[in-house]
Amino acid sequence: MSSFFEPSALLTDKGVLVMLQAAIDTASGMGQPQCIVIVDQSGVVLGSFRMKGARFLSLKSALAKARTAASINAPSTAIPEHARVLISGATQGEVTGLKGGLPIRFGGVLVGGVGIGSGSGDQDEEVARAALDAIGADPVSSG
Repeated sequence: MSSFFEPSALLTDKGVLVMLQAAIDTASGMGQPQCIVIVDQSGVVLGSFRMKGARFLSLKSALAKARTAASINAPSTAIPEHARVLISGATQGEVTGLKGGLPIRFGGVLVGGVGIGSGSGDQDEEVARAALDAIGADPVSSG
């Protein structure tokens, strides 16, 4: 019977809010307003926030980063360099290899992805890592 299902977990509303707040606090501390998007494991948006001063088009890249990380269960940078342009075109920008997208996992179980955009790639990833740390999610090695 156990071959018919797998263990799963869901990110709670409180978890989403804590992640958003940690991301906002970290971005504020570095002086870089950010766009923050959190999705569930199927890519549905659970929370999104554009800080005052963040580039509005970065909401689109933050969403692509979050969805990419959730889809591949790895950092968005795990998309191979040689495939990035092709896969972005084939998915109308839904998949990206840009830095700043991380999977959200607990005990190895994927619950979603977080994507950050509007700063440098390193800033985006730092803010994403702060969001994961705030909820005690599994640490993610660089992709």
